Amino acid sequence: SKGYGFVHFETEEAATSAIQKVNGMLLNGKKVFVGRFIPRNERDRELGEKAKHFTNVYVKNFGEELDDEKLYEMFSAVGKITSHKVMTNQEGKSKGFGFVAFEDPEDAEKACDELNNKELGTKTLFVGRAQKRGERQAELKKKFEQLKIERMNRYQGVNLYIKNLDDTIDDERLRKEFTPYGTITSAKIMTEEGRSKGFGFVCFSSPEEATRAVTEMNG
Repeated sequence: SKGYGFVHFETEEAATSAIQKVNGMLLNGKKVFVGRFIPRNERDRELGEKAKHFTNVYVKNFGEELDDEKLYEMFSAVGKITSHKVMTNQEGKSKGFGFVAFEDPEDAEKACDELNNKELGTKTLFVGRAQKRGERQAELKKKFEQLKIERMNRYQGVNLYIKNLDDTIDDERLRKEFTPYGTITSAKIMTEEGRSKGFGFVCFSSPEEATRAVTEMNG
């Protein structure tokens, strides 16, 4: 198994209900992710038409192996080039990346397909579509949001909210009560002016441990 699969529902309502109920559940000790399947054509539309029809190519990871002349020589073999440039520092030394602009979008795509991951001496070239600043920022923002969601989901399964606690229970006692169910990374009673507010949080090292604690301690 590759660790993933697909389920087709008759209605969108049924699929949405399944996502809400099953996403985040433990299955054979592992936390399950369930989400809507996005077809390839929808993903392409999300990238936009510009992403599929480009002429500017970004090249990096070549160190000082390439100068303007060698860059042109390598990429002109793929198609007609309108401009090319290896970026350099103030001393004129290569920064290890550059740009190539093709006349035909098909040649730009071909260059990415044929030259990406090409071995150059001891280095491996990266060749891809050159993104505008706004596109790069949007992509970074999207990656950051995804990481934030993943982090929230990860802690959602291990961080427990404990309420109706007696005023005499402190952090140490809280940790002691939950220790039999797994490794605790933090245990904290919420206080106000030094007095317990009657609730707190216990964070376990894994969702399985947190689930065990909920099952056996709740009530």
